[in-house]
Amino acid sequence: MPLHLVLVADTHVPKRARALPAQLWSAVESADMVLHAGDWVEASLLAEFEQRSRSLLGVFGNNDGPQLRRRLPEVATATLEGVNFAMVHETGQAKGREARCEALYPEADVLVFGHSHIPWDTTTPRGLRLLNPGSPTDRRRQPACTYMTAVVDAGRLADVRLVEVSRG
Repeated sequence: MPLHLVLVADTHVPKRARALPAQLWSAVESADMVLHAGDWVEASLLAEFEQRSRSLLGVFGNNDGPQLRRRLPEVATATLEGVNFAMVHETGQAKGREARCEALYPEADVLVFGHSHIPWDTTTPRGLRLLNPGSPTDRRRQPACTYMTAVVDAGRLADVRLVEVSRG
């Protein structure tokens, strides 16, 4: 049975936005599982994700304080429909990222990460898929705020989409 995923990172509530966009909440509520790659900032946002998600996997980021660090791991792993996922907030600089991540996450098929607010979708020579959904609240130098959706079915990741957050 296919699993519909929402991948999100760097929400930064309430520092970058008072609240998350309704478009993202709608996606979260309809997804089978949400993967959040850190920088929640406030534990109340984690509680809201827990309440509004059918299933949630999260990690802490560099902007997350002690309360979030007590509740979330630095690295999370899960096998979903036969696909091995790993998730971490930071992977270091872009140069050398693929080789570094292959070495650090040898069992993973997919690595979800955040931190840069820059969407990223590449596949390493070994076949590790690296996904950064960007940020739904702080686009930095990107043209739009973003998150990702994907489907996992019968041992494969499919239909990975970068979704632009509508303004207004």
